[in-house]
Amino acid sequence: MTGRRMIDRWEGDNKSFLTVNIQKRVLPTLYGGIIGDMLGVPVEFKKRGTFHIDDVTGYGTYNQPPGTWSDDTSMTLCLVENLIEQGNLTDLMKKFVQYEEQGYLAPHGKMFDIGIATVKAIRRFKGGTPAEHCGGTSEYDNGNGAIMRIAPLSLLLDNEFNFVKKAEFIKQYTEITHGHPRAIVGSIIYIELLLRLYLNNPLEQGIKDIQLLFKENFDENHIYLKELKNYERIFQENFLEIPKEEIRSSGYVVHTLEAAIWCLGTTSSFKEAVLKAVNLGEDTDTVASITGSLAGMYYKMEGMPEEWLEKIARKDKVDELIKGFCNFRVDKAVMEEYDGW
Repeated sequence: MTGRRMIDRWEGDNKSFLTVNIQKRVLPTLYGGIIGDMLGVPVEFKKRGTFHIDDVTGYGTYNQPPGTWSDDTSMTLCLVENLIEQGNLTDLMKKFVQYEEQGYLAPHGKMFDIGIATVKAIRRFKGGTPAEHCGGTSEYDNGNGAIMRIAPLSLLLDNEFNFVKKAEFIKQYTEITHGHPRAIVGSIIYIELLLRLYLNNPLEQGIKDIQLLFKENFDENHIYLKELKNYERIFQENFLEIPKEEIRSSGYVVHTLEAAIWCLGTTSSFKEAVLKAVNLGEDTDTVASITGSLAGMYYKMEGMPEEWLEKIARKDKVDELIKGFCNFRVDKAVMEEYDGW
């Protein structure tokens, strides 16, 4: 059989199946994150208990109209576009520069929000530092500005079963803005949890498995295993029983992951999870965005309120990029299968 005819075998039922299967991962993960982000934007930095969100609202902190999303989504879309274009890390950093300077892939054409660590990384890049060395490496560089944008990586790693290779891949995309090992470990936990939720693993079992993966693949002196101790609360048996008063929702990467996992594990629907995340206060957009991606992967598109999806700002562009990413992922899957024949 010729190469052309082998590719043709994917036209029809096989490719349709692949497309649907990939869409079941891509759509809820990305749209879920965007919905969480836009719900949180109007109340970012507000103190817990001083407000209550139960639907899409607007204005507030940044005086932006309803449906507006923040840098979380803008930088995620930059990554999506970069992956479609098969660009490298330098190309990705150039998109971040465009976002900061020109509002590239911002919901209304103008940047209104960006993290301090990310700004510092962009400045280093513009000053000539290679992309892979732009992220800050001090203990104060452990904000959530990397995990807020890396969910698309989980959609490329579903067929990679080598944990060390996955960790290295995730590290590369994290350290361009956040180079401390704690931030990298947070990214690895987040992506690995997304992968396990897609496989329909129960949340608590997935968390336990991730802890085991770290222990099986890194010796006790490895920096990742040492930094894992900072996340020890999420691995405790009674983590989901912790009262809300003891859950922090700041921009610290450890707090963000704890809050997002806790919100998913203590609710029973996508809507309930993201609203609970927003109403924790503080870094509302990012905590809700991470919760939204996790809850999206867990509950799939069927669990996502249609009326919220329709309120996403600049939805035509968002839809275009997400559709393009689905097509890119399908083509990649086809070639992976073809190469294996």
